[in-house]
Amino acid sequence: MRSYKTIREVVGPLLIVDNVEDVAFDELVEIYIENNERRIGRVLEVDGSAAVIQLYESSMGIQPDETRVRFMGKPMTLQVSEGMIGRNFDGKGILRDEGSTLVSFDERDINGAVMNPLHRDYPNEFIQTGISSIDVLNTLVVGQKLPIFSGAGLPHNELAAQIARQAKVLDDDIEFAVVFCAMGISYEEARFFEDEFQRTGAIDRTVMFTNLANDPAIERIIAPRMAITAAEYLAFEKDMHVILIMSDMSYYAESLREISASRKEIPGRRGYPGYMYTDLATLYERAGRLKGKVGSLTMLPILTMPENDKTHPIPDLTGYITEGQLILDNDLHRVNIAPPLDVLPSLSRLKDKGIGEGKTRSDHSDLMNQLFASYAHGKKTKEMASILGEGSLTDLDRRYVRFTEAFEERFLHQGFYTNRSIETSLDLGWELLSMLPKSELKRVRDVYIDTYYKEVL
Repeated sequence: MRSYKTIREVVGPLLIVDNVEDVAFDELVEIYIENNERRIGRVLEVDGSAAVIQLYESSMGIQPDETRVRFMGKPMTLQVSEGMIGRNFDGKGILRDEGSTLVSFDERDINGAVMNPLHRDYPNEFIQTGISSIDVLNTLVVGQKLPIFSGAGLPHNELAAQIARQAKVLDDDIEFAVVFCAMGISYEEARFFEDEFQRTGAIDRTVMFTNLANDPAIERIIAPRMAITAAEYLAFEKDMHVILIMSDMSYYAESLREISASRKEIPGRRGYPGYMYTDLATLYERAGRLKGKVGSLTMLPILTMPENDKTHPIPDLTGYITEGQLILDNDLHRVNIAPPLDVLPSLSRLKDKGIGEGKTRSDHSDLMNQLFASYAHGKKTKEMASILGEGSLTDLDRRYVRFTEAFEERFLHQGFYTNRSIETSLDLGWELLSMLPKSELKRVRDVYIDTYYKEVL
């Protein structure tokens, strides 16, 4: 460990230190200001004998002539153990709750490597979230990366809490855990998650990492890495199925842009750094299943799309890396459908691998395709009626309109505290399809129509 008092400049969250020796990229740094207050950072860049340090805390009060910088000779680590479950940490991995410290633990580098594609095992096991619009139409699979695209004012926090409470792998003896990482949230939102998990008992299988809105923005760079490190430990060393929920990745991207601007880098799209795709990939690609390992890491990053723009760099780049997206919709939210999940533009690219005989039910695939087709047709019919008037509709058109309204009111809308089994959701889907003539079910095989269809006039 080496100490220096050669700070040349303080630029936002960055320190530039001269005359350093044997300093490595990503090395942990401690900064001591005049009143012996300790702050932490990491080496962001080394240029000859100068090092650029990224602070994970505020740079306020740092006087270059009176501040000592200490290079620790190791990367930033997280203390991990099974005792983490049920505990709440801040964005730097320090316990926030009033419980005891971890007595027995290991240390893990938070800058873990992405999974080697040759060592990946293909995701093919169903995760039941208890939410019909996900389980039936956009099925979540063990080891998948499935982001949730939201917008300002939409209830993504409530949806995240519902998934954390209800998610489970069916017919599996492997323990299930949730790692929840909140970035840039308000104190009220933090209390909501803490109270919700405590009240429902979900905290007994949850590890929380919380970065508040009044915490340093730069701390949001390490908060998701802390959470992923904890999730990797539980999944691949303790053989658990782990769901990692990270909200809100937009605040993470804003912190990347802040650092890039401080370094005077040439900006990319909308001012975000050109390496944002690579940076996001170093997070997302740490999720999945590994050959020879019992556990798994399933990732659900949540991000709010600025101005609900799907082409914004954050959702756009996220969509390239992950395996689909779940999209929350303002129009559904306005008519009090909860969760307001728009199933038509949503997509789970691995859903076909997690459904069917032995996983959900043999009719799942046919039912899913028919529900998609019928709902899309009903939406178009409703739009036509709003333009031409209901008098222009045929009897069949009216049945499609009634089906669409019932689909939204009964299938999509279930509230944030209703936990439906996959069998219940599939049976409800058949009940709704029975509102249409049998001749319209062109995507379902006759054997399933004979078993489940009961026409309702």
